[in-house]
Amino acid sequence: MSVRVYGPTVDEHTRCIHYATELDVIAIRFICCDRYYPCHLCHQETADHPATPWPADARDRLAVLCGMCGVELSVIEYMAADACPHCAAPFNPGCALHYPLYFAS
Repeated sequence: MSVRVYGPTVDEHTRCIHYATELDVIAIRFICCDRYYPCHLCHQETADHPATPWPADARDRLAVLCGMCGVELSVIEYMAADACPHCAAPFNPGCALHYPLYFAS
């Protein structure tokens, strides 16, 4: 994978110390720093600034990284998918609970 993921990752599939199940295979590019982190807690613990959610009018921008194949997805593509459209790796459905932390309404 050529995209750098910041924070305390556990493995090469972007799992972190906070979320490390078989389905936790995405990283979010935070608009505030243009860096990928496995989760909001990784950003909170290692970035030197508060997180900013992606604005609703920027959902067409690449902001989600599949940790299995390395493809970057737009927010729209990610929110509409249960699995990576490129490699079919399933995504954790529980991540939708954190959408307000990553994506503004």
